[in-house]
Amino acid sequence: MSRDPSLVLLPGPWEHRYVAANGARFHVASAGDGPLVLFLHGLPQFWWAWRHQLTGLAEAGYRAVALDLRGYGASDKPPTGYDGYTLAADVAGVVRSLGETDAVIVGHGLGAWLAWTMPSLQPESVRGLVVLSAPHPAEFSCGLSLLRHRVAHRTVNRLERGFPSERTSPRGPARVQELLTSWRGDDRSWPTVEECARYSEAMSIPFVASSAAEGYRWVLRSRVRLSARAYRRAVYRPVPVPVLQFHGTQDRVCSPEWAARSRRWVDGRYLWRPVDGAGHAPHEQAPEVVTEEIRRWLDRAMSAREDGQDGGPDGNGPVRP
Repeated sequence: MSRDPSLVLLPGPWEHRYVAANGARFHVASAGDGPLVLFLHGLPQFWWAWRHQLTGLAEAGYRAVALDLRGYGASDKPPTGYDGYTLAADVAGVVRSLGETDAVIVGHGLGAWLAWTMPSLQPESVRGLVVLSAPHPAEFSCGLSLLRHRVAHRTVNRLERGFPSERTSPRGPARVQELLTSWRGDDRSWPTVEECARYSEAMSIPFVASSAAEGYRWVLRSRVRLSARAYRRAVYRPVPVPVLQFHGTQDRVCSPEWAARSRRWVDGRYLWRPVDGAGHAPHEQAPEVVTEEIRRWLDRAMSAREDGQDGGPDGNGPVRP
């Protein structure tokens, strides 16, 4: 198994480039021209998780850019900087390095957790949010029971041990497949063999697993540690921008009922979209449905912005593959 970061520079109808931001170098894959839509992946993924949305939104007239977060893929992997403040500053810096003042931020899983924090920590960089498979951080803190907390720690520890930085372990790919499979709900078509292989290869890059684990642990610690009290005060506040929230109806990582409580933390226009039959990765399990719904929401949001409004209509109807 290759361990070179260049293995994530996969060919396709997109351009690979590097940008400097917040004292580090970040890899992005981009397609299209128009208003900037910036995609943030989750664990154990990398920019490629958004391949379907990159092409679909580029064709719809948007500049779609998928980022390898700090510690992942072909981006820098420094030993520090996996706290919420630094990660938000990374995203804001990438927006500026791409020549824009703000963007619609789209995130999944841990990337969605980061997206939720952006209007509080980097408000000038955000014009709207699309979040998948993660509640607002305040709801995450309220809903994460002691049992879930322990299970989450155990999961990330096992994943990290499967990819030691100094060598390749045969346990790693099996653990990635096990994790992804546990996410899928009843959808047996996902993950494919290719998807498991791609994510396993990306996790095998030196220091990715340890960096990812450190960021995940910081999220878990932020809900309980006294040292994170200021952070909680900063991000546990209403979101003023338009929000589109997707959630798989069969998500076993975070229940739809738990995630839907995020509505009370949004002051801007809000749209809830459960994806029928999808598990924790609706953007990969139902890519056409999710991409089209994002496109429609973006079109309404951009039109409303030009008219001096704050986004598309409220709603909560399901979307179906």
